[in-house]
Amino acid sequence: MKKNHVLSLGTTVMLTLTLVLSGCNAKDSSGLKDIKDRGKLVVGVKYDTKLFGLKDTASGKVDGFDIDMSKAIAKKIFGDENKLELKEVTSKTRIPLLNNGDIDLIIATMTITDERKKQVDFSNVYFKAGQSLLVKQGSKIKGLADITKDTRVIGVKGATSIKNIEDKVSGLSVLQFENYQEAFTALKAGKGDVLTTDNAILYGMSKQDPGYTVVGGTFTDEPYGIAAKKGNTDLLQVVNDTISELKDNGQYAAIYEKWIGEKPSAD
Repeated sequence: MKKNHVLSLGTTVMLTLTLVLSGCNAKDSSGLKDIKDRGKLVVGVKYDTKLFGLKDTASGKVDGFDIDMSKAIAKKIFGDENKLELKEVTSKTRIPLLNNGDIDLIIATMTITDERKKQVDFSNVYFKAGQSLLVKQGSKIKGLADITKDTRVIGVKGATSIKNIEDKVSGLSVLQFENYQEAFTALKAGKGDVLTTDNAILYGMSKQDPGYTVVGGTFTDEPYGIAAKKGNTDLLQVVNDTISELKDNGQYAAIYEKWIGEKPSAD
């Protein structure tokens, strides 16, 4: 009887541990089947990036290029673009939120890099950008050649643009902010001479305030990808299929022109 009692107790403990671990892992499940069972796709997007993901403080609505891509993927999975939940991310928080299971995908002006490929799996490129500079109208800074180690440069934490420009200008130190709106506010307050990130994001800022302009062309290639947790090949396949279909049926060009104001390049 004692032996059976011990076995029964051991079985109960093991069962309890299994249930606890299953509960812990439930949040981490973000494969295609889990998403379908849940009944909605959860996507991490930016709320502070005009043209790609910007929240209207009055209505609470978030709009932009990345939002339209999110809707298209939700429609591909469910046949209904409204089966979608958007969660705010920043350049610093997006990968932790993905790998913690808080979101299923990152669609947030995220450049594909070898370093990030160690942490997440990327889709095919869905947007081609390049790093540039934003300055106040009339600034003496006209391009990268005008940046010196004494130039007050502003950037955003977690963005590849900071390392890129530090690599280009020896001894440069970049003042870093949590998000793009904070960075742009700092530029307008005179805390820096120039703000640097992808040109597509900077064009959005210049549309917000015509007193600021994008200069110097681009000095890097910044291919944006949609990120999923490593190993979620079924979900990533749906994402890639969606990108291909949008390009084939002309919807991608329509989304691009809607937000960027011109047709995408042929390549």
